[in-house]
Amino acid sequence: MTTEYTIDGSRIGSLEEFYDEIGRVLIPGHQWGRNLDAFNDILRGSFGTAEGFTLRWSHSELSKARLGYPETVRQLEFRLEQCHPDNRAQVGQELADARAGIGPTVFDWLVDIIRSHGPGGEEAKDDVQLVLK
Repeated sequence: MTTEYTIDGSRIGSLEEFYDEIGRVLIPGHQWGRNLDAFNDILRGSFGTAEGFTLRWSHSELSKARLGYPETVRQLEFRLEQCHPDNRAQVGQELADARAGIGPTVFDWLVDIIRSHGPGGEEAKDDVQLVLK
């Protein structure tokens, strides 16, 4: 039987709150990097997550709205402040696109990362199944 985790999208209004929910549900009591790379590591089985599991995202439509372009702009503004000078042009373009309502949102980033660990993904061997509810 596959282990199943459920994150509550009604608790998620920002990327930081997504990290809080992942920590609460998938790796309670563990300290982790609270960034997209560290989240990717969790899906690989780091921090003691089960090998192969289902991740149910309840209230995912609410999360999709909350993690839309305004949150994406906020995250990209922060990223632009922190990134290496060589990456500023790319991040600046991503920020301009997000401000125009173009391109992937924070919600899309997260779903893409999760799906990359499931069927047909680059890291499908991790066998993570995403169910949006």
